[in-house]
Amino acid sequence: MTREAVLDSRQEILRTAARLFQQRGYDATSMNDVAAALKLSKGGLYHHFQSKDEILFEIMNHAMDLTQERVLAPVGNIADPEERLRALIRLHIEVVLSPRDREITVMLHENHPLPPGLRKRINQRKKEYVHYVESLMADVQKVRRAKGSVSPRAAAFALLGMINWIYQWYKPEGNLQTNNLVPQFTEMVFGGILA
Repeated sequence: MTREAVLDSRQEILRTAARLFQQRGYDATSMNDVAAALKLSKGGLYHHFQSKDEILFEIMNHAMDLTQERVLAPVGNIADPEERLRALIRLHIEVVLSPRDREITVMLHENHPLPPGLRKRINQRKKEYVHYVESLMADVQKVRRAKGSVSPRAAAFALLGMINWIYQWYKPEGNLQTNNLVPQFTEMVFGGILA
């Protein structure tokens, strides 16, 4: 089997496991379930991953890669802090609502089962993102000369909490769509948290 074929197989396993974890939950999904969904033997699955924990870690790590690629990289080139924050809000909402990136919702929902060593690695990446948003909030407050009582850290946690919870209630066929969620969340931040 070529290296590319092994990587493709691993990606297919991760995509399938992410779908199952999202639908059933991590605890309710067994390695047998993942193997059956892929039409693999359990041994074939263990050829690629040593444990369900390793699969979950790789899914979460990929979710952080997606966040880096689709949120942080594009906003990094925007000089104006307010415009950078507006772009971050839009891009973060788009990533959370992306139907093809189940890794994001698995990461948001299933952090607790990871063993301490793997959880620490994922949490470090999450903390780096929170610190970035916190620093951006501080920059926006400086530009706006905001003297409110909301600290940049509280503002960052409020924003991320609002966006990261969307997957719990969002319905693609509902009245709130991405195109009207983005301006509403942006207004809540700029008209409320940062007012």
